[in-house]
Amino acid sequence: MTEIEKAQLDMKLEVVVLGVSDVDRAKAFYENLGWRLDANFAAGDFHAVQVTPHNSPASIIFGKGIPSPEPGSARGLVLAVEDVVAARDELIGHGVDVSEVFHYAGGPFNITVGENPRVSGPDPERRSYYSFASFEDADGNGWLLQEITTRLPGREWKLAQARTTDVATLAELLHETEEHHGSYERTHAKHHWWDWYAPYLSARQNGSSPEEAAAAADRYMEENG
Repeated sequence: MTEIEKAQLDMKLEVVVLGVSDVDRAKAFYENLGWRLDANFAAGDFHAVQVTPHNSPASIIFGKGIPSPEPGSARGLVLAVEDVVAARDELIGHGVDVSEVFHYAGGPFNITVGENPRVSGPDPERRSYYSFASFEDADGNGWLLQEITTRLPGREWKLAQARTTDVATLAELLHETEEHHGSYERTHAKHHWWDWYAPYLSARQNGSSPEEAAAAADRYMEENG
């Protein structure tokens, strides 16, 4: 690691702001995709919604009364997927109009080759980064599914060593977990307490509120009970 890299602070792309003409319609569209609803604030002429694609570190925000581009002006927003065909099928299952899978004649994102730079079908060699499908939301904001199966060297940040939780904080978190587990334990069949504790603690350590963590633990037990 260079001295410059050591001195750099983390700067993580957190949010992309979209322009939409109908906030409730846009909210319904993205929730229908199964994207997580993080925020839905409305007060007078102000209305802001934040949603996050499944397992994505970055979110999108749209609304009224917030600085945003013209509705439908976003182009080429990229969603990385491991299997573009499966991702396309999933979107179609949600009622979304998705293009056929395609690749660019001149390579990823190159629209300078020929009258029609998109070639039907996935990349013949099925190379990582080369296969796409596209769709739009109700305002015409354009999304691309890009199949990424193996990232090129240097394309992933090395994760910093996880911070150690001090004993007092850990004890407090375990006490909180026990309190929330009690209500679940009283209304459900006999089970191993650690199966509920693990998803609760994981969710709390990843920034979820106690209520969100309890819901995550409940879901885990329901799906894996």
